Amino acid sequence: MRILLVGAGGVGAAVTAIAARREFVERLVVADVQLARAEKAVAATGDPRFVAARVDASDEAAVGALLAEHGCTVLLNATDPRFVMPLFRAALSAGVDYLDMAMSLSRPHPEEPHRRTGVKLGDEQFALAGHWEAAGRLALVGMGVEPGLSDVFARYAADHLFAEIDELGVRDGANLAVRGHDFAPSFSIWTTIEECLNPPVIWERDRGWFTTEPFSEPEVFDFPEGIGPVECVNVEHEEVVLMPRWVDARRVTFKYGLGTEFIDVLKALHKTGLDSTTPVRVGDVEVAPRDVVAATLPDPAGLGGLMTGKTCAGLWVRGTGRDGNPREVYLYHVVDNAWSMTEYGTQAVVWQTAVNPVVALELLATGRWQGAGVLGPEAFDAVPFLDLLTAYGSPWGMREGG
Repeated sequence: MRILLVGAGGVGAAVTAIAARREFVERLVVADVQLARAEKAVAATGDPRFVAARVDASDEAAVGALLAEHGCTVLLNATDPRFVMPLFRAALSAGVDYLDMAMSLSRPHPEEPHRRTGVKLGDEQFALAGHWEAAGRLALVGMGVEPGLSDVFARYAADHLFAEIDELGVRDGANLAVRGHDFAPSFSIWTTIEECLNPPVIWERDRGWFTTEPFSEPEVFDFPEGIGPVECVNVEHEEVVLMPRWVDARRVTFKYGLGTEFIDVLKALHKTGLDSTTPVRVGDVEVAPRDVVAATLPDPAGLGGLMTGKTCAGLWVRGTGRDGNPREVYLYHVVDNAWSMTEYGTQAVVWQTAVNPVVALELLATGRWQGAGVLGPEAFDAVPFLDLLTAYGSPWGMREGG
């Protein structure tokens, strides 16, 4: 398989490190607007199959030219969500397959943002599904860890564990700490602000999609493998717009274990307008406040050596088991930062995100997964994915009782 990877930040560099160990990769072009960053990711592998290139992710023509130059048959998007649509369209125009880990951006309802959806995550992509189907090409969207592996868990639960599902509840938590920093997000702050301050979306069979207040419905969830209880709150996320399309459930939610301090910082950014993506003039330049916030915080990719603890992504499922009795399980994937740093030199959160699209690419390369159109991970058989993830050295788990 010949792959164009756009984005050589933390997740992109981790994708490169993971893919370097897999034989299905014939060529991987690592492209970034900062050529030096792409070159660093490639040099770390020492693998002649990997080459670096410079590309502006917003330039569809340039992305198409790069795909053609290297004969790539798939584009993997590891940029932030601002660049989803230009890369999505570039792949469609070039006649190649496409994968991303985050979907096209939402826009709140103009009058009732905390009751009704406006433009949902992924709506712009699903609007073009017919074009992808007609072209016979696949756009596999939301194929990271959350969304991504959590959606694979939903398919697995529906096919193998439950006769009826009352709720699919994604629950994400960690006990990670960063030495020497009072506030140092382990993932892109640009994306974190976007998903945490937008109105969270909930899906219910009788209501469809609707929204609620940010950070609503707090609950304490007990995470496995020593992480323990973490307070989780509603956050906007792609699983809620993906799972109901392919998996039958009465309710779908996403809750994130942010912690009080993190929530207070996000609220302060919102109150002061520092979450805005609209440029403001400062002296002789115009700059978006959110970009300034991102520039002042440490790069998540460089935090691994200062981090301790584990991160957990998972799906809590309750309903009726195949034996007709009530059942509740938590399907999960835990990554210890000490392990990911020792094994790959990559911090846990970005490694956990990066491994899943590589697994998906291998399934596509070997023909285990096949499809056309705009599809989420739920549209595919979960078992080959979970087996291969385990073979990569990072097994998943299941806890009865939620």
